[in-house]
Amino acid sequence: MHRFVLFVLSAALCTGTVFAEDAVAPSAMSIMQAAKDRIKSDTMSSRSRMVITAKNGGTTERVIDQYSKDAANGYGRTVIVFQSPATVKGTRFLTMENESGKSDQWIFLPALGKVRRIAASESGGNFMGTDFSYDDMSAMDREIGLDTHTVLREEALDGNACYVIQSVPKDSDFQYAKTISWVDKSSYRTYKKELYNKRGAVEKVMETLGYKDVQGRDTPTRTKVSTPAAGTSTTISMDIIKYDDPIPEAVFTTAYLESGRAR
Repeated sequence: MHRFVLFVLSAALCTGTVFAEDAVAPSAMSIMQAAKDRIKSDTMSSRSRMVITAKNGGTTERVIDQYSKDAANGYGRTVIVFQSPATVKGTRFLTMENESGKSDQWIFLPALGKVRRIAASESGGNFMGTDFSYDDMSAMDREIGLDTHTVLREEALDGNACYVIQSVPKDSDFQYAKTISWVDKSSYRTYKKELYNKRGAVEKVMETLGYKDVQGRDTPTRTKVSTPAAGTSTTISMDIIKYDDPIPEAVFTTAYLESGRAR
């Protein structure tokens, strides 16, 4: 299942099966697939608080709802709805996987009063004043086969034994030159990701700061994304998470983006 879950559940919520570790060391690709496929669910609904921290230390907070569900063809779909503050309330965003393994994206901005498709040329642009680009929104559930994966080493991160894996995109138009991930050797939790730009510098750092049991699933509940060069960060805390609740198909349409009603 496509799981963007506004960044917090990025490596945890798919309908695949966790890869069982072989008698020999698992391959880098199998580790990344296991991390991506940790949790099974038909749907996911959530409410989150997003705190955006500026370089000067000032913060702004936003409340967002998210709905995720696979299409009949297995491609993932996610809708994000901004609930507050008033400056962003009613903004709605839809991302849908396509057969290439990438995603198509649309956004509704109340000030414009219409739905606009996100062009490929905008993929590196800022998403709603956060530390995420539009590419980041799709990269959260990026197909494992789109990258070449290599185990760089094994090391402890905050006392957790991890595989450290480098992922290099096969497509040259992707925003990042490579990603390095710290994946727990036993649980396949992803604790940290470093995303490198084409100049070889760390562009973003994503850290998962909390997990808890939700309906029997080991669920990440707090994630921080930092942009070191800018001195900014965005922290997402999941207040409500529900698995397997029915979500109408009409939610995953541009008509819903425009009206906010599933009909």
